[in-house]
Amino acid sequence: MFSTNTDQSTVVKDYLRIGLLCPYSLTTPGGVQGQVMGLARALRRMGHEVRVLGPCDGAPPDSFVTPIGESLPTVANGSIAPLAPDPSAALRTIRVLRDEQFDVLHIHEPLTPGASITALVMRTAPIVATFHAAGESLSYKYLSAPLKGFASAIDHRVAVSKDAVLLAQRYLGGEYQILPNGVELDRFDSSQRVIKKTDARRSIFFCGRHEPRKGLEVLLQAHAPLPGDVDLWIASDGPETDRLKRDWAGDPRLMWLGRISDAEKAQRLHEADIFCAPSLGGESFGVVLIEAMAAHTPIVASALDGYMNVATHEVDALLVDPNEPRHLEAALKRLLSDDDLCERLVEAGHNRSQQFSMVHLAESYLHIYRQIIAQVAPTKSGPYRFRIAPRQVLQGALALIRRQ
Repeated sequence: MFSTNTDQSTVVKDYLRIGLLCPYSLTTPGGVQGQVMGLARALRRMGHEVRVLGPCDGAPPDSFVTPIGESLPTVANGSIAPLAPDPSAALRTIRVLRDEQFDVLHIHEPLTPGASITALVMRTAPIVATFHAAGESLSYKYLSAPLKGFASAIDHRVAVSKDAVLLAQRYLGGEYQILPNGVELDRFDSSQRVIKKTDARRSIFFCGRHEPRKGLEVLLQAHAPLPGDVDLWIASDGPETDRLKRDWAGDPRLMWLGRISDAEKAQRLHEADIFCAPSLGGESFGVVLIEAMAAHTPIVASALDGYMNVATHEVDALLVDPNEPRHLEAALKRLLSDDDLCERLVEAGHNRSQQFSMVHLAESYLHIYRQIIAQVAPTKSGPYRFRIAPRQVLQGALALIRRQ
């Protein structure tokens, strides 16, 4: 089926072939990966043909994922990112782009080495790009000239927050539409908050990579003086896991869960008395806070710009200064001792979470896809396949090579 856009002289299909590209390993938990997979599921439920391209370390997480190779740990944005920047991954990406003949490509973190930049260079379909990072980026700072060249292949730029816009515009220029991240609310929503028996143990839930910027050590320091019936559930792992386990081995209230499934994450959110996100920085958007809100769980989090895109202090969460264990301890104690406050925050938080539906986000992106397909559509002289990348892209690639 086809529908004609009256504002353009082109015909746009009702159901699209969409290629979503993720530079990070899809078998490793992460914010960008979660957004890509959630958006793919929402678009597929709407009837569109969607394939996700990205690195996979093991079996792909779903049938619509096309692996392009295994990842290599790479330092990025104060973290260790699982990227696939090698030539073999680039060749696999090129083959998939050639074979699938997508109507539109949607690249997340488009200037990250690997499938993202390969897709910009090949430019086999109109391109939408979503920028997630906020704060500071050494690659943007020192490679801005070649990266501007690659970015010239993007037909429509989206950022997940005003902080992400500030970072991208500072080094790349351009105009950006802000579309906040989405959450698959049905995966986390519950009819009501879990009410525990008065004699039951209480629990605080942390879910994030074990690295300095996520603030786990600050949370451990804040948790230490809390009452003996308050457990701390610690999900995921990372470069600090072994050291932190050794340093805090004497506390039997700590539960080191390792990497957990999305289903267990949702269950833990439902059952926890508090969700805590003590990050020190580098957060562009608080998806994990929205998930906790949807699950009817009270929140204590750091007062970071990225988190304040979602949460408001004393309205739907308690926000504290980052890297301040005593402030964090005080906020945790306050929620543990004030049921009325918890109920008020939970009600406001749950209402807030409904504004970030993944379905609504998918609908917004579909509108963009159709717009750029119409605007960048092929002429009558031939199809839109492997058109030559603009001169700026080629200049960007040459500049990047010269810097090696």
